[in-house]
Amino acid sequence: MTRCCHILAVQYRSKGGYDMPTENSYLSDIEEILLHRHDNGGDYWATPDKRLLKGAPFTTIESPLYLLELGVSADDPIMKETANLIFSTWKEDGRFKIFPTGSIYPCQTAESARTLCYMGYANDSRIETTFQHLLNTQHTDGGWRCNKFSFGHGPETEYSNPHPTLIALDAFRFSHYLNNEPALDKAVDFLLDHWTTRKPIGPCHYGIGTLFMQVEYPFRNYNLFQYVYVLSFYDHAKKDCRFLEALGVVKSKTQDAQIVVERVVPKLGKLSFCKKGKPSISATKRYNEILHNLG
Repeated sequence: MTRCCHILAVQYRSKGGYDMPTENSYLSDIEEILLHRHDNGGDYWATPDKRLLKGAPFTTIESPLYLLELGVSADDPIMKETANLIFSTWKEDGRFKIFPTGSIYPCQTAESARTLCYMGYANDSRIETTFQHLLNTQHTDGGWRCNKFSFGHGPETEYSNPHPTLIALDAFRFSHYLNNEPALDKAVDFLLDHWTTRKPIGPCHYGIGTLFMQVEYPFRNYNLFQYVYVLSFYDHAKKDCRFLEALGVVKSKTQDAQIVVERVVPKLGKLSFCKKGKPSISATKRYNEILHNLG
């Protein structure tokens, strides 16, 4: 651990930048995430050519979400500089070009918008343009398609991709469109239909199988916990029998009203706030948020 990262983490605590019930145990998690800021050769978890997303979990798009889960303030200078870096990739049509070369994919725009919404920028005029872009490019089945990867050539690939659709809804829940936009109800229906069919669909072949049904935290892949969490904000889902069935599965996985993490991305496994097989205080906060949303 570098002395710089240690000082930064202590500053978060001393300035009231985060507020966790066991803040001393999570201080090391904040330090660990900060230590990865320059792993890729650039600043704020980016590569030298400013690619903001890659296979590993410590990326410009994802690392701020982990820090927010640990209670780091979105007003912290590091968080603000990270937001500025993400916004630097924004285009006037509302898309985000988070890879400096190649195509712009809908999933990357949705992920960028989602992170910035979590960081408090949902009312920024640029994000409003992005919301309009997403609504204008919504697929006829209610979801969002992303052809970045293609794992098949059959009719199932003509569907939208469930995970980018879930991420888009996670962004929209911060906006005035929440429970006021019929197009989002259609996106909710698309995801609820997938709960029934469960088959791999979309170019990326997202299915509902064994891995999906394991409680993954923090949210990263298409997963039961994130699925129920996001849909719990949408009135169109709350009383639907398919949503309630999914909710029941999540409830069955709690122990003493706490969420036990069943799956975690390997490179996040050393962080104490998301230990596999252990109850997680921060994951349980998300679970309690689900219950609060349902009244």
